[in-house]
Amino acid sequence: MRSVLICDDEPVLRMSLKNKLKDLGFAEIIECSDGEAAVASALSRLPDIAILDVSMPKMDGISAAKAIRKKLKVPILLLTACMDQQTVAKAKEAGVAAFLTKPFRDQDLWPAMELAFAHAHEMDELREQVEDLKETIESRKVIERAKGVLMRSQGLTEPEAFRKMQKLAMDKRKSLRQIADAILLTES
Repeated sequence: MRSVLICDDEPVLRMSLKNKLKDLGFAEIIECSDGEAAVASALSRLPDIAILDVSMPKMDGISAAKAIRKKLKVPILLLTACMDQQTVAKAKEAGVAAFLTKPFRDQDLWPAMELAFAHAHEMDELREQVEDLKETIESRKVIERAKGVLMRSQGLTEPEAFRKMQKLAMDKRKSLRQIADAILLTES
């Protein structure tokens, strides 16, 4: 059951968009008419996707998108009557997934939203992989330092120190990283 935030200062456009989104199966449609309300609504209601007009009162759509993306990793589509290089550059920097030009055609909405969801999912997976890799690299650094401590303190060769750490890990049912952390703790 997907939810969507739509924010545009034109009530007629919001109504048209709302009807199309209902047809696309969105169960919850959150509406607002200015950028500040868009940010507040997004942070309190946590929509799955947001569609924001570029030109809105109180806060423009790009600023609202940037504020929303700081806290939530939801895909954001921007509605605009005209695009220039500067607007596209700012939108890219804000993490906007796609543009829909006004007046938008109904057949353009669904593909833009599906691509935005797919891109957001792909980015989430990449972020997760990067975090896993950072953790792996950090663990290897800690294990290498602990191996060095064992080599110095017990006069072991590198393979002997590593085997000793592996045996300790198996005997104590701990990860190699946990054993390395414990060795470094006893050294300091």
